[in-house]
Amino acid sequence: MPVLPLFIGFLLDCILGDPYTMPHPVRLIGTLISKLETFFRNRVSEEKKAGLFLCISVLLISTAVPALILIICYKIHIILGIAVESIFCYYLIAAKCLRDESMKVYKAIQNDDTESARCAVSMIVGRDTNVLDRNGIIRAAVETVAENTSDGVTAPLFYMAFGGAVLGFFYKAANTMDSIIGYKNDKYLNFGRAAAKLDDVLNYIPSRFTALLMIMSAFFLGLDGDNAFRIWQRDRRNHASPNSAQTESAAAGALGVQLAGNAYYFGKLCEKPYIGDPVREIENEDIRRVNRMMYVSSALMLVCACVVRMVISYLFGGI
Repeated sequence: MPVLPLFIGFLLDCILGDPYTMPHPVRLIGTLISKLETFFRNRVSEEKKAGLFLCISVLLISTAVPALILIICYKIHIILGIAVESIFCYYLIAAKCLRDESMKVYKAIQNDDTESARCAVSMIVGRDTNVLDRNGIIRAAVETVAENTSDGVTAPLFYMAFGGAVLGFFYKAANTMDSIIGYKNDKYLNFGRAAAKLDDVLNYIPSRFTALLMIMSAFFLGLDGDNAFRIWQRDRRNHASPNSAQTESAAAGALGVQLAGNAYYFGKLCEKPYIGDPVREIENEDIRRVNRMMYVSSALMLVCACVVRMVISYLFGGI
């Protein structure tokens, strides 16, 4: 019983993806962050304190609301509780969305429509895309899928393994805050510090575990698993974030391409080290390959999460 919401949620995401036309809890969390940003900026003069208050408030609301809903549903009937928690788990996983959005880039490149590809990749990356050439667009898409394999799929599964959908919402709230206010620019350097640091802490273990799963997936898919492990060991710290290069390095090694490097953010050049070796030139097909890695890694994480969930249920009586 305890593993059903994880399994059903993952299956629903594989089939349906994100329901763009329906209310989405993660989008509601994003709206909550925006509203509370205005509220706390107007009432707390010190930016670090204001950002900390926002962080605590968002975490409390985003965790308490689904917890209350699930308590009520499970008290009414266990089947209702499982059904609602399965839907919550489905909302917390973004594998199909990540695949669909990156494949929009793939299809545009395949049709030699660089402008449409640039527009499509701008929807899934934070960097300035107007300066990217064809290979730069492909590289950005591959990097995003590799990084968000952890943020969007395996990390939520990791936390749902230990605390179900409630702990999954705690993680997702922190990750959403980081994506909205965790930038190191003039506006958010101090205000978003608490959110950025929390996201780094929460992703520390999942990102490393996901990198190992991606290396395993490379062997399953006939990619270069040995090189994936070598590049991961060498380049996993080649990023300002302690976590982002973990999965990017595994993907770069498996594919035999070079990722990262300098990029523009909000019109400013950000100098970043490269990840991986340019064994060959990056190509459009690498977007499909990294998506396959994402799905295999996610399936492996699902298995691990279900095992952990069953052990916890056995030891602690159905938590």
